[in-house]
Amino acid sequence: MQSPEASTAATPTQIHLALANFADEVVGTLAHLFAYVGALALFAILALAGLGQLPDLRDDEPASRPGWAVADRSHPAFTLNRLDSSEKTVSYTILRHPEGGRRDVMRWTGDADKPVAELEIYREGSEFDVTRPATAGLAIQMGLGAATALEQAGLIDTKFGPVALFRPTGTADGTPACLGYLKRNEEPALQISGFSCQGDTMPARRAAIACTLNRLTLLTSGNEPKLAELFAHAELKRRSCDAGAAADWLLGAANAQLRGAL
Repeated sequence: MQSPEASTAATPTQIHLALANFADEVVGTLAHLFAYVGALALFAILALAGLGQLPDLRDDEPASRPGWAVADRSHPAFTLNRLDSSEKTVSYTILRHPEGGRRDVMRWTGDADKPVAELEIYREGSEFDVTRPATAGLAIQMGLGAATALEQAGLIDTKFGPVALFRPTGTADGTPACLGYLKRNEEPALQISGFSCQGDTMPARRAAIACTLNRLTLLTSGNEPKLAELFAHAELKRRSCDAGAAADWLLGAANAQLRGAL
């Protein structure tokens, strides 16, 4: 016959065993519950994928990221040295990209607010696509259709060095078509582009573009010392805007062959 002391001593042990069994049952139940919920989630993902409704989470999908937006609070970084006090820039727009790119766009308009010239300074960020042709988008800048083909129209000399000119393919020699232009710089990563319809002849339009680029001045470089250095060196090569600027024509449109970085 078991003594009262032995019976009393066994009671805590039984309680501990009961609690341990209860804890095991709770853990087991939770494990089964998590497994059940995980299985349901997996089936739901498979069902969405099968229906084509699964969101694309890839980082390289352009549609999943915001693009260019007007930066109203940013201050102009460039200007043109004026030829006279009456001249002014009609509009100055700044666009920024979440991945670091910035575009400063100056535009001039004529009768009926028709654009007659545009100058864009694009400071490249991580969004820049090195595989995209350098002239992609230039036709749109010129007010032409995106599918409009452009042909080389020679080079002009500016304080930034040789600048490539472009015009719509098939333009007859001597026809005063609007001219697009493009200059790329590797260090710092910078692209200067735009177009001009100013002037009644091709030499006059070439001279107008050369004059515009020679007058382009940096107001502030921000935290980009290489940008300041680029413009400082360019200023040493700046020429005045006079009739002699048309003589800066370096390469005829008939035999223009552009090689390397522009």
